[in-house]
Amino acid sequence: MKIISYNVNGIRAAITKGFLDWLQAANPDVICLQEIKATQDQIPVMEIELAGYPFQYYFPAEKKGYSGVAILSKVAPKNVVFGTGIPHMDFEGRNLRVDFDDFSVMSLYLPSGTNDDRLSHKFMYMDDFQAYINELKKEVPNLIICGDYNICHEAIDIHNPAQNAKTSGFLPEERAWLDAFMKSGFVDSFRHFNKEPHHYSWWSYRAGARGNNKGWRIDYNLVSEPLKERMKRALILPEAKHSDHCPVLVEIE
Repeated sequence: MKIISYNVNGIRAAITKGFLDWLQAANPDVICLQEIKATQDQIPVMEIELAGYPFQYYFPAEKKGYSGVAILSKVAPKNVVFGTGIPHMDFEGRNLRVDFDDFSVMSLYLPSGTNDDRLSHKFMYMDDFQAYINELKKEVPNLIICGDYNICHEAIDIHNPAQNAKTSGFLPEERAWLDAFMKSGFVDSFRHFNKEPHHYSWWSYRAGARGNNKGWRIDYNLVSEPLKERMKRALILPEAKHSDHCPVLVEIE
Protein backbone atom coordinates (compact mmCIF):
# COMPACT_ATOMS: atom_id res chain seq x y z
CA MET A 1 0.00 0.00 0.00
CA LYS A 2 1.33 3.40 -1.02
CA ILE A 3 0.67 6.13 1.55
CA ILE A 4 1.42 9.84 1.06
CA SER A 5 1.29 12.73 3.51
CA TYR A 6 0.98 16.27 2.16
CA ASN A 7 0.44 19.63 3.84
CA VAL A 8 -1.38 21.31 0.97
CA ASN A 9 -1.58 24.78 2.58
CA GLY A 10 -5.18 25.16 1.44
CA ILE A 11 -6.78 22.35 -0.58
CA ARG A 12 -8.72 24.73 -2.83
CA ALA A 13 -5.56 26.68 -3.69
CA ALA A 14 -3.67 23.42 -4.32
CA ILE A 15 -6.39 22.23 -6.69
CA THR A 16 -6.06 25.41 -8.76
CA LYS A 17 -2.33 24.58 -9.07
CA GLY A 18 -2.95 21.11 -10.52
CA PHE A 19 -3.14 19.01 -7.35
CA LEU A 20 -5.76 16.60 -8.75
CA ASP A 21 -3.75 15.85 -11.90
CA TRP A 22 -0.72 15.21 -9.72
CA LEU A 23 -2.76 13.01 -7.39
CA GLN A 24 -3.87 10.78 -10.26
CA ALA A 25 -0.28 10.49 -11.49
CA ALA A 26 1.15 9.76 -8.03
CA ASN A 27 -1.70 7.31 -7.43
CA PRO A 28 -1.35 6.62 -3.68
CA ASP A 29 -3.78 4.21 -2.07
CA VAL A 30 -4.17 6.64 0.82
CA ILE A 31 -3.25 10.31 1.08
CA CYS A 32 -3.25 12.22 4.35
CA LEU A 33 -3.69 15.97 3.96
CA GLN A 34 -2.97 18.73 6.44
CA GLU A 35 -3.90 22.41 6.52
CA ILE A 36 -6.87 21.93 4.20
CA LYS A 37 -8.30 25.32 5.31
CA ALA A 38 -11.82 24.40 4.18
CA THR A 39 -14.99 22.64 5.22
CA GLN A 40 -16.33 19.71 3.22
CA ASP A 41 -19.00 21.80 1.50
CA GLN A 42 -16.23 24.06 0.12
CA ILE A 43 -14.27 21.15 -1.37
CA PRO A 44 -14.97 19.63 -4.84
CA VAL A 45 -15.60 16.15 -3.47
CA MET A 46 -17.02 14.88 -6.77
CA GLU A 47 -13.88 15.89 -8.67
CA ILE A 48 -11.77 14.12 -6.03
CA GLU A 49 -13.96 11.02 -6.35
CA LEU A 50 -13.50 11.08 -10.13
CA ALA A 51 -9.74 11.28 -9.53
CA GLY A 52 -10.04 7.85 -7.89
CA TYR A 53 -10.82 8.55 -4.23
CA PRO A 54 -14.37 7.55 -3.32
CA PHE A 55 -13.60 7.43 0.40
CA GLN A 56 -13.03 10.96 1.68
CA TYR A 57 -12.91 12.08 5.30
CA TYR A 58 -12.55 15.70 6.40
CA PHE A 59 -11.93 17.11 9.87
CA PRO A 60 -11.86 20.91 9.55
CA ALA A 61 -11.07 23.42 12.26
CA GLU A 62 -13.92 25.30 13.91
CA LYS A 63 -12.25 28.52 12.74
CA LYS A 64 -13.01 29.11 9.07
CA GLY A 65 -10.14 28.94 6.60
CA TYR A 66 -7.70 27.55 9.16
CA SER A 67 -5.89 24.27 9.83
CA GLY A 68 -7.89 21.06 9.27
CA VAL A 69 -6.92 17.56 8.12
CA ALA A 70 -8.29 15.04 5.65
CA ILE A 71 -7.74 11.49 4.44
CA LEU A 72 -8.57 10.34 0.90
CA SER A 73 -8.56 6.61 0.21
CA LYS A 74 -9.11 4.22 -2.67
CA VAL A 75 -9.94 1.49 -0.14
CA ALA A 76 -12.84 1.59 2.32
CA PRO A 77 -11.62 1.71 5.92
CA LYS A 78 -13.46 -0.38 8.50
CA ASN A 79 -13.50 2.50 10.99
CA VAL A 80 -12.91 6.28 11.00
CA VAL A 81 -12.06 8.36 14.08
CA PHE A 82 -12.39 12.15 13.95
CA GLY A 83 -10.15 13.84 16.51
CA THR A 84 -8.79 12.57 19.79
CA GLY A 85 -11.61 13.45 22.18
CA ILE A 86 -9.35 16.10 23.76
CA PRO A 87 -11.04 19.48 23.15
CA HIS A 88 -7.96 21.71 22.93
CA MET A 89 -6.55 19.34 20.29
CA ASP A 90 -9.73 18.87 18.31
CA PHE A 91 -11.19 22.36 17.85
CA GLU A 92 -8.41 23.14 15.36
CA GLY A 93 -8.98 19.93 13.36
CA ARG A 94 -5.59 18.32 13.79
CA ASN A 95 -6.13 14.54 14.01
CA LEU A 96 -8.01 12.05 11.83
CA ARG A 97 -7.55 8.25 11.76
CA VAL A 98 -8.71 5.49 9.45
CA ASP A 99 -8.49 1.82 10.45
CA PHE A 100 -7.96 -0.91 7.86
CA ASP A 101 -7.86 -4.66 8.52
CA ASP A 102 -4.35 -4.90 9.91
CA PHE A 103 -3.09 -1.34 10.34
CA SER A 104 -4.28 2.22 10.86
CA VAL A 105 -3.27 5.53 9.28
CA MET A 106 -3.49 8.90 11.03
CA SER A 107 -3.26 12.37 9.51
CA LEU A 108 -1.66 14.74 12.02
CA TYR A 109 -1.14 18.49 11.89
CA LEU A 110 0.89 19.45 14.95
CA PRO A 111 0.69 23.15 15.90
CA SER A 112 3.49 25.56 15.05
CA GLY A 113 4.97 27.78 17.75
CA THR A 114 4.87 31.13 16.01
CA ASN A 115 4.70 33.15 19.23
CA ASP A 116 4.84 32.56 22.99
CA ASP A 117 1.13 31.70 23.30
CA ARG A 118 1.26 29.26 20.39
CA LEU A 119 4.51 27.75 21.61
CA SER A 120 3.01 26.97 25.02
CA HIS A 121 -0.04 25.52 23.24
CA LYS A 122 2.28 23.43 21.05
CA PHE A 123 4.07 21.98 24.08
CA MET A 124 0.77 21.15 25.76
CA TYR A 125 -0.42 19.50 22.55
CA MET A 126 2.81 17.49 22.24
CA ASP A 127 2.54 16.18 25.81
CA ASP A 128 -1.14 15.28 25.48
CA PHE A 129 -0.58 13.71 22.06
CA GLN A 130 2.17 11.47 23.43
CA ALA A 131 -0.15 10.32 26.23
CA TYR A 132 -2.99 9.77 23.74
CA ILE A 133 -0.77 7.69 21.43
CA ASN A 134 0.63 5.66 24.33
CA GLU A 135 -2.93 4.54 25.10
CA LEU A 136 -3.97 4.17 21.46
CA LYS A 137 -1.08 1.80 20.67
CA LYS A 138 -2.48 -0.70 23.17
CA GLU A 139 -5.59 -0.91 20.98
CA VAL A 140 -3.99 -0.12 17.60
CA PRO A 141 -0.37 -1.38 17.61
CA ASN A 142 0.03 -1.19 13.82
CA LEU A 143 -0.13 2.58 13.40
CA ILE A 144 1.29 4.97 10.81
CA ILE A 145 1.21 8.63 11.86
CA CYS A 146 1.56 10.79 8.76
CA GLY A 147 1.76 14.51 8.91
CA ASP A 148 3.28 17.88 9.48
CA TYR A 149 5.00 17.68 12.86
CA ASN A 150 6.36 21.25 12.62
CA ILE A 151 9.66 20.02 14.10
CA CYS A 152 13.00 19.17 12.52
CA HIS A 153 14.40 16.14 14.32
CA GLU A 154 18.15 16.56 13.81
CA ALA A 155 20.66 19.00 12.32
CA ILE A 156 20.63 17.02 9.06
CA ASP A 157 16.94 17.92 8.70
CA ILE A 158 17.41 21.69 8.40
CA HIS A 159 19.52 23.78 6.04
CA ASN A 160 21.08 26.04 8.69
CA PRO A 161 20.95 24.43 12.13
CA ALA A 162 23.15 26.98 13.91
CA GLN A 163 21.14 29.97 12.71
CA ASN A 164 17.82 28.31 13.62
CA ALA A 165 18.79 26.93 17.04
CA LYS A 166 16.42 29.36 18.81
CA THR A 167 13.62 29.18 16.22
CA SER A 168 10.42 27.25 16.93
CA GLY A 169 10.53 24.06 14.92
CA PHE A 170 14.16 23.46 15.87
CA LEU A 171 14.21 24.29 19.57
CA PRO A 172 16.10 21.77 21.72
CA GLU A 173 12.91 21.00 23.68
CA GLU A 174 10.91 20.32 20.51
CA ARG A 175 13.63 18.12 19.07
CA ALA A 176 13.93 16.21 22.35
CA TRP A 177 10.17 15.59 22.33
CA LEU A 178 10.22 14.27 18.76
CA ASP A 179 13.23 12.09 19.54
CA ALA A 180 11.46 10.62 22.57
CA PHE A 181 8.26 10.17 20.57
CA MET A 182 10.12 8.17 17.94
CA LYS A 183 11.89 6.13 20.62
CA SER A 184 8.51 5.32 22.19
CA GLY A 185 7.98 2.90 19.30
CA PHE A 186 8.08 4.59 15.89
CA VAL A 187 10.43 4.49 12.90
CA ASP A 188 11.18 7.61 10.85
CA SER A 189 10.46 5.87 7.53
CA PHE A 190 12.43 8.30 5.36
CA ARG A 191 15.57 8.15 7.50
CA HIS A 192 15.27 4.35 7.67
CA PHE A 193 16.05 4.26 3.95
CA ASN A 194 17.95 7.52 3.40
CA LYS A 195 20.76 8.91 5.57
CA GLU A 196 21.80 11.68 3.16
CA PRO A 197 21.55 15.44 3.93
CA HIS A 198 19.73 18.15 1.94
CA HIS A 199 16.33 16.41 1.85
CA TYR A 200 13.57 18.76 2.99
CA SER A 201 9.77 18.92 2.91
CA TRP A 202 9.09 22.63 3.59
CA TRP A 203 10.60 25.85 2.28
CA SER A 204 9.86 29.46 3.15
CA TYR A 205 8.28 31.51 0.37
CA ARG A 206 10.95 34.13 1.05
CA ALA A 207 14.29 34.77 -0.70
CA GLY A 208 14.07 31.92 -3.19
CA ALA A 209 14.42 29.33 -0.44
CA ARG A 210 12.94 26.49 -2.47
CA GLY A 211 14.99 27.18 -5.58
CA ASN A 212 18.12 27.21 -3.39
CA ASN A 213 16.91 24.17 -1.40
CA LYS A 214 17.15 26.01 1.92
CA GLY A 215 14.49 23.95 3.60
CA TRP A 216 13.31 22.09 6.66
CA ARG A 217 12.22 18.45 6.95
CA ILE A 218 9.15 18.70 9.18
CA ASP A 219 6.78 16.24 7.46
CA TYR A 220 7.08 12.59 8.45
CA ASN A 221 5.49 9.20 8.02
CA LEU A 222 6.25 7.60 11.38
CA VAL A 223 5.65 3.86 11.28
CA SER A 224 5.11 1.86 14.47
CA GLU A 225 7.79 -0.72 15.24
CA PRO A 226 5.57 -3.78 14.54
CA LEU A 227 5.29 -2.60 10.90
CA LYS A 228 9.01 -1.93 10.45
CA GLU A 229 9.74 -5.07 8.41
CA ARG A 230 6.81 -4.33 6.09
CA MET A 231 8.25 -0.98 4.93
CA LYS A 232 9.34 -1.23 1.28
CA ARG A 233 10.49 2.32 0.55
CA ALA A 234 10.09 5.94 1.65
CA LEU A 235 10.57 9.06 -0.44
CA ILE A 236 10.25 12.83 -0.38
CA LEU A 237 8.60 14.21 -3.54
CA PRO A 238 9.89 17.79 -3.98
CA GLU A 239 8.80 17.99 -7.63
CA ALA A 240 5.19 18.45 -6.43
CA LYS A 241 4.74 22.21 -6.04
CA HIS A 242 1.15 22.93 -4.99
CA SER A 243 2.19 24.20 -1.54
CA ASP A 244 5.14 25.46 0.47
CA HIS A 245 5.43 21.83 1.61
CA CYS A 246 5.97 18.80 -0.59
CA PRO A 247 4.53 15.29 -0.22
CA VAL A 248 6.29 12.48 1.65
CA LEU A 249 5.65 8.84 0.77
CA VAL A 250 5.94 5.45 2.43
CA GLU A 251 5.10 2.05 0.98
CA ILE A 252 3.95 -0.78 3.23
CA GLU A 253 3.75 -4.40 2.12
